[in-house]
Amino acid sequence: MTPFGLKLREMRREKGVTQKEMAEGIGVSAAYLSALEHGHRGQPSWQLVQRVIGYFNIIWDDADALQKLAFSSHTRVVVDTKSLSAQATSLANLLAEKIGHLSEKDCEELVSEIERRTHNTATG
Repeated sequence: MTPFGLKLREMRREKGVTQKEMAEGIGVSAAYLSALEHGHRGQPSWQLVQRVIGYFNIIWDDADALQKLAFSSHTRVVVDTKSLSAQATSLANLLAEKIGHLSEKDCEELVSEIERRTHNTATG
């Protein structure tokens, strides 16, 4: 499942909308919407995200947050480390190898730590 797919499912359930109803409302098939929610489809197009925003009448910060979730919903990620250090390459490969063995809590903690460290680097 992707972050965008999870959010999409949550919004749809909160509004009491079926996949079929939403699919018709945003102009996609119910099968595509199901695949998107289950992570069998990756990052949605900008146009589709805009249709979802319109469908749920999402505004301002919530719309920005949904767009960020969509951007972070690639199901196949390529990390180009050729201009980075050997340690960075090792980290990328380790994560690729071991991510399936991490718990949700582990993932949350690692995301928070990376965001904290990169925020400090960007502002420091």
